[in-house]
Amino acid sequence: MTIRRGGFSLRLRVRPVIVGAVLALLALTVSVFTLTSGDFPIPVPDVLRALVGAGDAATNVIVLELRLPRVAVALLVGIALGASGAVFQSLTRNPLGSPDFVGLTVGSSTGALLVILLLGGSGFGVSAGAIAGCVATSVLVYLLAFRRGVQPFRLVLMGIGVSALLDALNTFLILRARLADAIAAQVWLIGSVSGRTYTEVVIVGLGVVVVLPVLVYASRQLAMLNLGDEVAVVQGVRVEPARAVLAGGAVVLAAVATAAAGPVGFVALSAPHIAARLTRAPGANILPSAAMGAVLMVGGDWVAQRILPDRDLPVGVVTAAAGGAYLCWLLAREWRRGV
Repeated sequence: MTIRRGGFSLRLRVRPVIVGAVLALLALTVSVFTLTSGDFPIPVPDVLRALVGAGDAATNVIVLELRLPRVAVALLVGIALGASGAVFQSLTRNPLGSPDFVGLTVGSSTGALLVILLLGGSGFGVSAGAIAGCVATSVLVYLLAFRRGVQPFRLVLMGIGVSALLDALNTFLILRARLADAIAAQVWLIGSVSGRTYTEVVIVGLGVVVVLPVLVYASRQLAMLNLGDEVAVVQGVRVEPARAVLAGGAVVLAAVATAAAGPVGFVALSAPHIAARLTRAPGANILPSAAMGAVLMVGGDWVAQRILPDRDLPVGVVTAAAGGAYLCWLLAREWRRGV
């Protein structure tokens, strides 16, 4: 399907558009359902009236101040992680090349732990530390992998090595901390959207609004890079600047997502895989992956709130369990195929 307006033309594949729209609708439906349920069940019409500012005072407090920030953070973090994972897996041409595996989320954790354990910070300071840690780690991995350009395989290996080193540093920091600080740090490391406020919504929302359109616009260059650097050069793509823009955008999305919710595992890894299977389309599938990430996050948080009768679980526990099972299935399937 091709859309033309004057000198502008846009080519869209029908199936990915439909899949992306269905996933987005599913994420919004689960979000509304989450807003209705809890200790004080609220009918859907009352929730919708509260969302447009026409609800009564009690409903507005429950929906807008207590539940909506958590749901909004889950949605936006899922979008950011899904899109970031899609770009990284496509750039590295590796199905395991997500921010989880190339050290970015571990770097974010290191930045956050330094703020929590050494500076005694909390709230916005922890988010700023997580963003700084993610960006610093990405620059370190890029520089270590750079030799007459950056080869995807070298980038992944360097990322795994840096991730292992930072993971050891994180363990050392926690072991050296006081018990109360160590518990707070460990809770942050699990990844959760419980207790999040509109501050976290703004942090991750700004990242998504600014960066996601840039990545979608650069997706054609990403497709050319997937064919190899030589083919991309022939097609007029400036390889290293294009790679830097795409990687930088994916790093920003991973950084703001981790800053808002902690290192929620496996969403960035599994969302692009599931989206690709649904769309059956080549390429990064950035928007369907973002929508799939949103579904995984809001669905995972809904399960996390209800799987135990007396307490909430961090959403990172649910995504890690589901993602680990998915990774085992994926590896077993590839082994059976002899890959």
